[in-house]
Amino acid sequence: MYSRKSFRPSSNSTYNFKSAVRDGYTAQQQEQYTKYLKKLKSEFEERWCKKQRFSVEISETETVTTLGTGAFGRVLLLKHKKSHRLYAMKVLEKEKIVKMKQVEHTLNEKRILESIRFPFTVYMEFTFKDNTYVYFIMPFVSGGEMFTHLRRMGKFEEPLAKFYATQVILALEYLHFCSLVYRDLKPENIMIEKTGYLKICDFGFCKVLQGRTWTLCGTPEYLAPELILSKGYGFSVDWWSFGVLLFEMNAGYPPFYANDSMRTYEKIVSGKYRCPSGFSTDLRDLIRNILQVDISHRYGVMRNGVMDFKNHKWFRGIEWDSVLNCRTQSPFIPKFKCPGDTTNFDRYEDEPLVQHTRCRFESEFIDF
Repeated sequence: MYSRKSFRPSSNSTYNFKSAVRDGYTAQQQEQYTKYLKKLKSEFEERWCKKQRFSVEISETETVTTLGTGAFGRVLLLKHKKSHRLYAMKVLEKEKIVKMKQVEHTLNEKRILESIRFPFTVYMEFTFKDNTYVYFIMPFVSGGEMFTHLRRMGKFEEPLAKFYATQVILALEYLHFCSLVYRDLKPENIMIEKTGYLKICDFGFCKVLQGRTWTLCGTPEYLAPELILSKGYGFSVDWWSFGVLLFEMNAGYPPFYANDSMRTYEKIVSGKYRCPSGFSTDLRDLIRNILQVDISHRYGVMRNGVMDFKNHKWFRGIEWDSVLNCRTQSPFIPKFKCPGDTTNFDRYEDEPLVQHTRCRFESEFIDF
């Protein structure tokens, strides 16, 4: 539920590659874009190896209202007293993190958020810690969760789903290029900017991956077969989750669901689902090529990589570089009255942050 700044084209941050508008993405375009990704990866690695220093103190800010709640804490709307700039502050209680044995995951999430920089992912503005809590501070995104808008609309029309899918593909391509597997793609973890563009958030399950991993984590309806079967997995799980997301955006519900998790897992492993009659032929074909139980036949994993997506008929008419630089008009703009409007978020009771008089779990969070 948090986001980085809106990606504004500049001489330093914008990917520029002039080409004639056409359907699909050429090998030359991908070659040029890969050079840009290498630059972004180099910057990621530099930040990853560097201890981040922040100049903002918590005393310079004040909380406004609650935006959301979770297992370890909550998300608050935060305002800088002097500049009046708004942020989303993720507040995590140290005691709960330690009890749930999530210290390493929390420190890892912090490090990842400090290191990534991409138009369609969040990033860390600054952090705090005190006797009781640790705080992640990121820019406030007034549009709220994709999940909220999907439930309000019932489903997305294909042009809007296509616009969002393009950004998710580019975001996953960037993360994988930086050797990061995300592992929790779903509408609840995608925020919508005031411009209509999206930001992938919540990197609690994200990790640097070299080779394979075996950890069972994520949301049941979005888990890949190889993850459920404990076969060991890699970046393939993110592309499966993208297929589930693509289906849900267009249908209003996921392709695999049941009253209990075990039955859901059985359906996923079987790979059997039914597309709504309203799905276009090209959309059906794209989903079929993503939701492949055999990863050797799954889009995103095969020899052509993301080019299988970029050149698929369903994405005909998409100008990938224009979307990357946020120059394409979004089909949907979320409504908001003012910069601090929270009507796109659920209402929660505001509760005071209770502080301990002594620093708790100081050794566990010494590196925070």
